[in-house]
Amino acid sequence: MMDFLNSVVAFFQTGGAFMYPILVVFALGAAVAIERYVRLVYERHTNRAAWEKLQPVLNTGDFDRARNLVKEDNTGVGRLLAMGLERQGAVRRREDIEIAMEESIMETIPQLEKRTPYVALGSNIATLLGLLGTIMGLIEAFTAVANANPAEKADLLSASISVAMNTTAFGLMVGIALLIVHAFLNSLTGQIVDSLEMVSVKALNIMSSGTRRRSDAAQEEKAPEAKGDKKPVNRDVQQTQEAQQKAVAATDEATDNTSKPESV
Repeated sequence: MMDFLNSVVAFFQTGGAFMYPILVVFALGAAVAIERYVRLVYERHTNRAAWEKLQPVLNTGDFDRARNLVKEDNTGVGRLLAMGLERQGAVRRREDIEIAMEESIMETIPQLEKRTPYVALGSNIATLLGLLGTIMGLIEAFTAVANANPAEKADLLSASISVAMNTTAFGLMVGIALLIVHAFLNSLTGQIVDSLEMVSVKALNIMSSGTRRRSDAAQEEKAPEAKGDKKPVNRDVQQTQEAQQKAVAATDEATDNTSKPESV
């Protein structure tokens, strides 16, 4: 273990002055990556807990209670449902509720992606600093070799080039590490956004079905009241009356024909 640490320290010390800027970039990128990871994991956990708490309330159709629960809920799911429930109680149109939820998701996405691009920027800067350090090291090496003795030129040039290559190697190691972390953070952010969209669709379907059930129940309550003014019609009695009327009409016609005098 000590040999590994000593080799790392020796590698860093022989890399030249550009090793320190690359180290600073790595420290800043790692700090941003850790902060974003903690924030995203916390957001995913709180969103899941909020949905597990609110889903049973929505399934029962108690939207007033759901509104009270999301008033002080500052999670992404809480803000999303607050926007949707606010429109549901005011206009009851599916399109308006859907637009309100999409607006909430669009407001949440920049907060989830906040500072994440800096990790990718750090990866690019570290790689470029490594290349720049190598170029500067080679310039210094060739300048020193030009004024050296011919017998020492080969040894001095090889040593200078090996030192300059350390800067490129360190820059690439930092750049690759930060690039992998950036891809992981983007994947985690995408998972949270997908979960918000899924919650939006589920909540929208629950609200629409609940509103439809209430509307159907209201129409069923009004239907008996509207039918109460009309007397029920007995179908058998109506058919009997129609048959009697036809029989009377046939008898009258036969009587008229009999009472007419025959023509001479």
